[in-house]
Amino acid sequence: MNRKFTNTIRFVMDECIPPFIRDNKWFMYPFYYLAYRGKNISEVMNFKQRVYQFSEADYANFYNQIDSISRNRLTDLNAASIEFIFTQIELIQPKKIVDIGCGRGYLLSLIHERFPEIELTGLDIKACHPNPPYTFVQGNIENLPFENNSFDLVLCNHTIEHLIHLSTCIHELIRVTKSNLLVVTPKQRYFYYTLDEHVNFFYQAEQLTSLFPIKNYSIKNLQGDWGYIGIVNPT
Repeated sequence: MNRKFTNTIRFVMDECIPPFIRDNKWFMYPFYYLAYRGKNISEVMNFKQRVYQFSEADYANFYNQIDSISRNRLTDLNAASIEFIFTQIELIQPKKIVDIGCGRGYLLSLIHERFPEIELTGLDIKACHPNPPYTFVQGNIENLPFENNSFDLVLCNHTIEHLIHLSTCIHELIRVTKSNLLVVTPKQRYFYYTLDEHVNFFYQAEQLTSLFPIKNYSIKNLQGDWGYIGIVNPT
């Protein structure tokens, strides 16, 4: 299922079904069963409670072992988000880009095809497929293995909604940014039972923008996801 379709499903479930039904365990159980292929349903349904007791190794293992139908799609980005990113790249004209939480590198591969002159780096907690068209680093966003001001543009897409120590991670994103930070994250209400392992929710734009100590920014609704671009060190 592509991102536009899943955002439509999320809108119907979150906006059209009464909350006392929508967040009922027994109502959501069949959806979890389908989404997670009938595996470890109790564990994933209580992820929001369990994750705060995870060690760093537990966190990495969970994401390395999880088996859900969402893992079948090439990217969590919808078409509007990808076009938003390309537009910002054309405006910024960065020489070096890093994608934090790059997954299988789908976005970086697209960027390489369209902007082959840009030096690309990807970081993810999971191992990468072999021979990507960019430099891959396996690591944790809470302690990025890069020097200060390393990249002209830092991308972080469909990642911050999963993070436990959010302020630490945002500090790290800003630390390695020479000038521009671009974040895409779902425009989503909080519910305990969500089919996405999210622990942070940004239904209002201010819930997202208030996290970043950046004065010069813009934010856009991209067909159900937020696109945030901030200038960290304006010249």
